[in-house]
Amino acid sequence: MRNKSLIITLTVIVSVLCAYFLSFSFVANSVQKDAEAHATDAQGNINLDKQQHYLDSIWKEPVFLGYTYQEIKENELGLGLDLKGGMHVVLEVSPVEIIKSMSGNSKDPSFLKALARAQEMQKTSQERFTRLFAQAYREVEPNGRLSRIFSNTANRGKISFESTNEEVINVIDKEVEDAIDRSFNILRTRIDKFGVNQPNIQRLKGTGRIQIELPGIDNPERVRKLLSGMANLEFWEVWTPQEFSPYFVQLNEVLKEQQKAGKLNLKGNEPKADALSAAAATDTTTDVLAQAAAGNDTTAIATAPATTDSAAAALAAADSLMDQAGPLARLFTQLPNGLGANVRDTAKINDIFARPEVRAVFPPNMKFLWDVKPIVGDNRQEFVELYALKKGRDGKAPLGGDAINDARQDFDQQGRPEITMTMTPTGAKKWARLTGNNVGRQIAIVLDNYVYSAPVVQGEITGGNSSISGNFTIEEAQDLANILKAGKMPAPTRIVEEAIVGPSLGQEAINQGLISTLAGLLVVVIFMVAYYSRGGFIADLALVFNVFFILGVLAQFNAALTLPGIAGIVLTLGMAVDANVLIFERMREESRKGLSMREIIDKGYEQSFSAIFDANITTFLAGFILYYFGSGPVKGFAITMMIGIVTSFFTSIYISRLFIEAIFKRTGKLSFSSALADNLFRNVKFDVMKWKMPAYIFSTSLIVIGFIAMAINGPNLGVDFKGGRSYVVEFDQAVPASDVRASLADNFHEAGTEVKTFGASNRVKVITSWLADNESIEADDQVLTALNAGLKEYSQYNPKILSSSKVGATMADDIQNTAILSMILALIGIFIYVVLRFGKWQFSLGGVVALLHDALMIIAVFAILDAVGISYEMDQVFIAAVLTIIGFSINDTVVIFDRVREYLRDNPRQGVREVINPALISTFSRTIITSLTLFLVVVILFIFGGEVLRSFSLAMIIGVAFGVYSSLFIAAPIVVDTTKDEKKATPQPVAQKAR
Repeated sequence: MRNKSLIITLTVIVSVLCAYFLSFSFVANSVQKDAEAHATDAQGNINLDKQQHYLDSIWKEPVFLGYTYQEIKENELGLGLDLKGGMHVVLEVSPVEIIKSMSGNSKDPSFLKALARAQEMQKTSQERFTRLFAQAYREVEPNGRLSRIFSNTANRGKISFESTNEEVINVIDKEVEDAIDRSFNILRTRIDKFGVNQPNIQRLKGTGRIQIELPGIDNPERVRKLLSGMANLEFWEVWTPQEFSPYFVQLNEVLKEQQKAGKLNLKGNEPKADALSAAAATDTTTDVLAQAAAGNDTTAIATAPATTDSAAAALAAADSLMDQAGPLARLFTQLPNGLGANVRDTAKINDIFARPEVRAVFPPNMKFLWDVKPIVGDNRQEFVELYALKKGRDGKAPLGGDAINDARQDFDQQGRPEITMTMTPTGAKKWARLTGNNVGRQIAIVLDNYVYSAPVVQGEITGGNSSISGNFTIEEAQDLANILKAGKMPAPTRIVEEAIVGPSLGQEAINQGLISTLAGLLVVVIFMVAYYSRGGFIADLALVFNVFFILGVLAQFNAALTLPGIAGIVLTLGMAVDANVLIFERMREESRKGLSMREIIDKGYEQSFSAIFDANITTFLAGFILYYFGSGPVKGFAITMMIGIVTSFFTSIYISRLFIEAIFKRTGKLSFSSALADNLFRNVKFDVMKWKMPAYIFSTSLIVIGFIAMAINGPNLGVDFKGGRSYVVEFDQAVPASDVRASLADNFHEAGTEVKTFGASNRVKVITSWLADNESIEADDQVLTALNAGLKEYSQYNPKILSSSKVGATMADDIQNTAILSMILALIGIFIYVVLRFGKWQFSLGGVVALLHDALMIIAVFAILDAVGISYEMDQVFIAAVLTIIGFSINDTVVIFDRVREYLRDNPRQGVREVINPALISTFSRTIITSLTLFLVVVILFIFGGEVLRSFSLAMIIGVAFGVYSSLFIAAPIVVDTTKDEKKATPQPVAQKAR
């Protein structure tokens, strides 16, 4: 064996490194157990606060080889969200707002029309938004010049009146990219201050999206606020009720006229008794509603709350005053500190205030914003205060967030949480002037268009200090301070994809992953020993090294282990022994020629190397494409698979050779077969060309039937392909999925709602496309509220939402396009590689058609199963299975082609037709055994891997079965058919075999 010392040295170095990096995980687990033991009382109960206090106390203390516990946690092999629980979010930075800002908020009709058209085009295109905008502007204004819109003071030095449209678009492109980078850095700062252990944030290249993974999160709403807020801080002067009430009197008259004309319907907006009770709680507030809505008759509404002794009487009093007071009485109510409305009516009020005839009532420098926190009334209804803010000459606030130098959470004199802010020197001067001009008046502190606080100025404030007080919790105050400190986002962001996994579901996934891994390992170990005797034992030793190396490399790369990642390890167990199968089968073949054991070993490794190398390259190519185009769990699967391919190549070729050489040196003999292996495929004989037409007819028929079924029933796409929201709900006992669907149908407005049993009979998966096009947090809340309302019917079974996910319509369209593109690229890549390796396009064509056949077969079988009531979703994980099959299935084909090449080289007078059958028969045992090991593993994964991996493992089962079939009856006949006019088909290898 050549380079034996180098291989031994390399094995030792890699083993030591893997042990070193994996040691952090073992130490972290040991410290965690010590913390649990410290926090466990005599009854066995764990005090979580005490446990966390223990971990916090050693956070900066050395615990292993001089490393602190913090450094240990940073270097351990982490668990992904699907195993640990947590939140996965993909944010999209809005280029629309950036472009509007660069244009100086231009009102040019062509500009606005082009923006709107580009937004529509983006829903079905993966092109950058700036390019779509350029295309839309050309369509709207063929001879228009963008420089006319963008050559302003803000873009001085970048865009001039002479700039071409292409130059303008390039500048916009750069500004958008810079804005995304700034947004990324701001979000990373916010997350770092949030205190999550091992967060992961990365830019999704080629898009305006940022992916964030936060393990262990148990408050998703808090995270949404943290990530979505722009941190646009402003300080506004406020109109007093006495100043704006005359305008409300005029508004009342306008609304009366609209009511008479039938243009306004305010029924159902009456103020409730609890609002009136809230108003009655104070006797110092001027009754703004009475003044504004009732005109001269202010006494009635002003005194109604005080003279009402019960909720029923208050409602009756309010009803009797509605017609007298006018429309505003149905819209607004008096709150303790001013004018407000029921939260459910704010959307209607915003719509009314946006009407031109209403805007004309108010002065141009008046704008309205709502308070951020509602007041809860006696009947649990929520009311929110409305503020009238005074705009400056430029329409902007007199002081902005750029004046803030620092912000931190603190406590006011009553011990309530607040945010204290320190201003820059310039900001401090503006703040002093602003407060000095507004003594005795309110100044509203506004963040992202919501009023957080509006204190009355007692005197000029110098020194540049300010605070935001309100009804905050400590966590809310900390988050707000962190957001302000991180800085203002350059553009709004929206959540286009979201997944939340509860800790109980994560623990279940861990158990399923461990069981499937151990079961898969056990099956492969037993099979290899039973079939190859001592040689199988050597392959199993190499397999153990392989798993050890995979975990070590993952730990070294600081990667997180996900459930699909575990599936990748399980698949690697099945594929890793393929190399040893090829080697051992070659050794058995050489042994029949009467060679010595030394020659058998050398020939076995040398003659099988090229096929092993080719097979690993093609599978790695599929893994790389998955990694490049995939996201989230799919990317984790791809990383694990690529690492597994590299480590399995090393262990199967080199480490197994070390063991074989050591045993041969000591004993002088080796066994690579058993009675089962000797007799199983000894007398296999068939003529593949005889069966090619039946095979073509069978394949075509099944694919056509499958696609007809799909055309009739529609493809069973997952949420990530069609958009929408999904929830996994668990009950205390079994509940029929059809009953749950019937209960939810009305709540989701019959908008494509699916409910199916998810694993256990007491667990269902709810999928709805209602509001799929609306990616706002408000829409998320609406859907969740509708779900909870529908589940009330089953309240006796204690329904719990274990996980949820959301994929926006635009994101879903991109995922679909990416899935199709990734499969096309995989096929093209494999076609090119096979041409380079075998020197003839016919071999590439046969291989790629066989792979396309396998992919279509998987899709067709899924469609047929769905038609007969066995439903499995086609989602990103399904595409990962198809791509894996594309990478793996070519292995059998390459082994056959490699033998054809060998026979053609050894028999130059024969053509492809003459050698194809001998090549197929001589490699038949390899084809079956390599596929059988993987088939056994994916069956184990299907049984034990859990519901999340069910469609993946089923697709793999179908793909492996048809992969064997296509290598024999599709790929080989196509090579023969496309070379039938040639007398010889002698492909010359470009790359030489390793010797």
